[in-house]
Amino acid sequence: MRPLAIATAAATILPISTKTKQRGQDKLGLGPSSLAVETKKLRIGESTHAATFAVAGYPAEVGNGWLEPILSYPARIDVAVHIEPIPARIAADRLRKQRARMESSRRHTAERGRLDDPMTESAAADARELAYRVACGEGCLFDVGIYLTVFAGTEADLDETVAAVRSVADGMLLRLVPATFRSVQGWTTTLPLGIDGLKIRRTFDTDALAACFPFTSDQLAQVVGSTSPVLLGVNGTGAGLVCFDRWALDNHNSVVLARSGSGKSYLTKLDILRSLYTGVHVLVVDPEQEYVRLAKAVGGTVLELGAPGVRINPFDLPKDEQSHDAVKRRTLFAHTVVAVLLGAELTASERAELDSAVLTAYERAGITEDVRTHTRDAPTLADVAAVLAARGSNEARSLASRLAPHTSGSFAGLFDGPTTTAVDGHLVVFALKQLPEEMKAIGTLLVLDAIWRQVTSPERRRRLCVVDEAWLLMKEPAGARFLFRMAKAARKHWAGLAVITQDAPDLLGTDLGQAVIANAATQILLRQAPQAIEQVAAAFRLSAGERAYLLTATRGTGLINIGSSRAAFAAVASNDEHLLATTDPAELARLEESKTAEPEGEGI
Repeated sequence: MRPLAIATAAATILPISTKTKQRGQDKLGLGPSSLAVETKKLRIGESTHAATFAVAGYPAEVGNGWLEPILSYPARIDVAVHIEPIPARIAADRLRKQRARMESSRRHTAERGRLDDPMTESAAADARELAYRVACGEGCLFDVGIYLTVFAGTEADLDETVAAVRSVADGMLLRLVPATFRSVQGWTTTLPLGIDGLKIRRTFDTDALAACFPFTSDQLAQVVGSTSPVLLGVNGTGAGLVCFDRWALDNHNSVVLARSGSGKSYLTKLDILRSLYTGVHVLVVDPEQEYVRLAKAVGGTVLELGAPGVRINPFDLPKDEQSHDAVKRRTLFAHTVVAVLLGAELTASERAELDSAVLTAYERAGITEDVRTHTRDAPTLADVAAVLAARGSNEARSLASRLAPHTSGSFAGLFDGPTTTAVDGHLVVFALKQLPEEMKAIGTLLVLDAIWRQVTSPERRRRLCVVDEAWLLMKEPAGARFLFRMAKAARKHWAGLAVITQDAPDLLGTDLGQAVIANAATQILLRQAPQAIEQVAAAFRLSAGERAYLLTATRGTGLINIGSSRAAFAAVASNDEHLLATTDPAELARLEESKTAEPEGEGI
């Protein structure tokens, strides 16, 4: 009884050294200078007061993100959730004993002629359902303890904050019990140490435990089967986080609509970086060369079309695809390539001559329908033009002369040799900024063909195709058809299409654009221009408050819409992520100046 008398009479002050001796070396300690231990409170150091509580009672039913009122309370509160899985054999034994006790209680009540207890009946039904789910492997049981430590600067402020927090908990039907005589153990339980010193736990099933996940928004519906969520940002209306998993939705497409300077490219780069962590293969169409720095930083592949010595051969055959009709499919694609190069549709006779010339060029390269020959070097456009020039027909010679600027003239840089950079790697960026305006159409066609071949390759893996500044792609007929085809068929190939544009009418004002939006399960709206807000509000059924929010939203803030759920968010990034994602010219200039100003290292 003596320790109890001392504890109740006054605080016990435990000095903690800020340095410890270990193996003859001084090491800086991580603890405070002292602890003043009271019955239910702690004084940490000189100016921090704390009190720890354990959740001992829970409501019968909870929804997703039900801890949000506690997590978003405007005070310093540390919340810890300790989870320990229960083996299936032990869980089944516990449920059997619990059901036996409840059945015994029900029979005892019936024998005495008393009315049924609704609480007992409800608990028995829940235990029966849970027992069958555990037996079928549809769920598991976990021992879960939820604890929170409230901090304040003074003891009076602590008492006031604790009273307010307990009031919020009462409104959530939570029963909080203080860590009486165990205030130190309670405080360490809420530290990021993974140590539960209180052991005040309840049994949760899988669904109930998933609803406790703190890093989500209660405004977004939880998707069943989500295994790789990506952090989008903090909740715009609270302190929680907004995460989404495109791979657990009906389709994996997304659309980002925002005016220029709203942070759409910044947000997309964060999505790419965090998707790479989960093993997603990302392909980016970059018209403005904004993703090159990101790709180089993470070891990705960059194809700067239009740069000297960078080529893509449209006649390349897939090396890893055992298809006997690969030559025929490449021949059919050659018709589209030549038509785009010449700026006009080919006549029937020209198609016949071109078809024969392409097949002849493959034969001269030693490539046939035999898949074993597909590893040989493919012919180039110059080889096809040479075959056409050697033919006697006027159509063939006309095609050869019209292709001369692209084989030996001023436009030959993209076709005068084999492909220089293989389209592989975890991140591939197709930079189109250096392409001349006259080569934009064919360059875009080659890029989209390379992406589609990756998406439809036999290797099954998650792929994300990012199309930035989609309004530039929508101007090209081939680009518009590609977006439409990707939006419709990407899900079948375990791929997702992410469309980013600053001009909403380009998507909302065309049938193809509306199809892209209709097939996007995730829709993100950032700051909108007043001229476009009416069209955007009608398309996405925005309320008056949501319209006003999008008109006044700061950079990187907006709305995310998944199905019928919608939430406000603000994008967040670490310092390293920010340096890779920023597109602010002033900030980029400062980064370049800081690099040039750094002194060179001295040699050894």
